[in-house]
Amino acid sequence: MNNFVLHTPTRILFGKGQISQLADAIPADSKVLILFGGGSVKKNGVMDQVYSALQGFDLQEFGGIEPNPDFSTLMKAVEIVKRENITFLLAVGGGSVLDGTKFIAAAALYPQDPWHILETGGAEIERALPVGSVLTLPATGSESNRSAVINRRATQDKRAFRSNHLFPLFAVLDPVYTYSLPPRQIANGVVDAFVHTVEQYLTFPVDARVQDRFAEGLLLTLVEEGPRALAEPENYDVRANVMWSATMALNGLIGAGVPQDWSTHMLGHELTALHGIDHAQTLAIVLPSLLNIKRDTKREKLLQYAERVWGITEGSEAERIDGAIAATRDFFEQMGIATRLSDYQLDGSSIPALLEKLAEKGLTALGERQDITLEVSRQIYLDAR
Repeated sequence: MNNFVLHTPTRILFGKGQISQLADAIPADSKVLILFGGGSVKKNGVMDQVYSALQGFDLQEFGGIEPNPDFSTLMKAVEIVKRENITFLLAVGGGSVLDGTKFIAAAALYPQDPWHILETGGAEIERALPVGSVLTLPATGSESNRSAVINRRATQDKRAFRSNHLFPLFAVLDPVYTYSLPPRQIANGVVDAFVHTVEQYLTFPVDARVQDRFAEGLLLTLVEEGPRALAEPENYDVRANVMWSATMALNGLIGAGVPQDWSTHMLGHELTALHGIDHAQTLAIVLPSLLNIKRDTKREKLLQYAERVWGITEGSEAERIDGAIAATRDFFEQMGIATRLSDYQLDGSSIPALLEKLAEKGLTALGERQDITLEVSRQIYLDAR
């Protein structure tokens, strides 16, 4: 196991009715800006509960944060924060709202052009406004980590950034809030959490048995509960297990002390930026092909994955690896997420443009071994057609 430092400071308020603790989690003299997405939190009553819990607070709101939040939209919120002297940001929604809120928290106090935050990956963030969240869509794990991803549609960019100043102070996780989500969002969330786990697990062995077993437990839970979440939308226990799995997949625990990959995400980001495909859909497109192309360097963990997650123990090594990749693809398809570029009316003609964007960002040595060159990325995209 590799050396590591693990810091997970976010206070988790999990379960039915935990929004009642919201007022105690925010400093009493705060000027709060509530941030949300397309308005579903108003239709399903979550926003009413937020306002009820925060009676007596100085509250303002900003809506319209998109899936894959756009830089220009977020900068409008930054203007409000500065003009109104906002002191606390409360994200009410899913990962996109949270990611956008983290950017706003940093950009509002950043002395340079806020786009520089994304160009440097957040390395120069020295302070940020405090952030809390009421989570309504389990997927990204953004509610308890220091990372975020932002789009800039005008330049077809999608960039990640991170900073220790961006850990949310708290997260309210009530599975009941997920009951009204459409199937597409539930499916995307399950696939996103699954691939987050895989990115930290399917690399190479370092005898990190706790992390491996924990990751395998999350994967098995998502495989078992993901389809049930679609079939039984108001099954509290199912939704609770999915929600907690998504949080635990990216709060730092299973990635501590182990090599990490993240090339599936980097290649997927470019598909979202260029073609507007949902983030989780891009992961479902890229991952099976990446595992196929990188089967030799990932051999040991792929065989472990085949046995422990999919119960594949018979056949040659190549057959077991084939079986694990096929089972992964089948699971995504079972969740209703298509796994080929052709399923999204893409024939591969944009692959040169995708590779150009990777090159512009210096993403030419990806993966746990830094051996996914632009040529390997090209092979992965081609395999995904």
